[in-house]
Amino acid sequence: MSNRHLPRARPRHLVGLAVVTLLGATALAGCSGSSAASSSNGSGGTLDVVASFYPIEFAIEQIGGSHVHVTSLTKPGAEPHDVELTPKDVATVTDTKLVVYATGFQPAVDEAVSQQAADRAFDVAPTAHLDLAAPAEGGKAPAAGAKDPHFWLDPERYQAVSKAIGAKLAEVDPGHAADYAKNTTAFVAKLVALDQEFAAGTKTCTNKDLVTSHAAFGYLSTRYGFTQVPITGLDPEVEPSAADLSRIADFVKAHRVTTIYAETLVEPKFAQTVGDATGARVATLDPIEGLTSKSVGKDYLEVMRSNLVTLQQGQGCS
Repeated sequence: MSNRHLPRARPRHLVGLAVVTLLGATALAGCSGSSAASSSNGSGGTLDVVASFYPIEFAIEQIGGSHVHVTSLTKPGAEPHDVELTPKDVATVTDTKLVVYATGFQPAVDEAVSQQAADRAFDVAPTAHLDLAAPAEGGKAPAAGAKDPHFWLDPERYQAVSKAIGAKLAEVDPGHAADYAKNTTAFVAKLVALDQEFAAGTKTCTNKDLVTSHAAFGYLSTRYGFTQVPITGLDPEVEPSAADLSRIADFVKAHRVTTIYAETLVEPKFAQTVGDATGARVATLDPIEGLTSKSVGKDYLEVMRSNLVTLQQGQGCS
């Protein structure tokens, strides 16, 4: 999430140096056996799996159940787009049985997988069918072929990814294939129900313009008939220009938008700036890139349902 995300640019020599340093740390960790996943199996004979960030972690937990031990490379509260890996993280990637990630979304993860686990990695980006072009970033055109990676905010795309994860777990751990298949069916059913709730709950919205702090809601918008108007592009850390803020404010006024959506892992200052300039209120719409104490819900499903309530209130849905 090959499809490319647009993270903050990093000098390639620094990335390479970090990888070399981490390789040394990995070797030491392998000798000491102190990594988070120091063998192919976790405690009690469970399958060790590394997930790159929360939505993938959640799907693995739902499908793997008691047969898997999942370690996420993105810690709770961290912004996943620009996550940096510690030596311990890289050791975990090296020692695990399976790494599940979405290429192009987290460059540090892509680098570690390429160097340490290319033969044990499963990329879900192709299964997600990423077909929304990346928007301009900081006034610059996106890289050729760059796509929006936020597939999990469309429950239908998330279903496809979950089925692929279930099949991969069964391939790696065939002894529990029947359980993985059963759990996949159950999780997909939950996502189908969620999709139906969103379709029904947004059908009557009077305003279909979704002004968001960054461009995370393209697939959700496409799925449920909204038009996303982001203040920033795919990378929430790229600051909009004064001209960008003025353009968004003009759009809000012209289209009588009443709510601007900030999010949980990024400061809401730009959403608040637009709100102050237009009289629109600011509400939180969670892209669910990770859970924090501010998340309105304990897991993906609960936060998505909270998002639905937020949208109904902010978009004039009966």
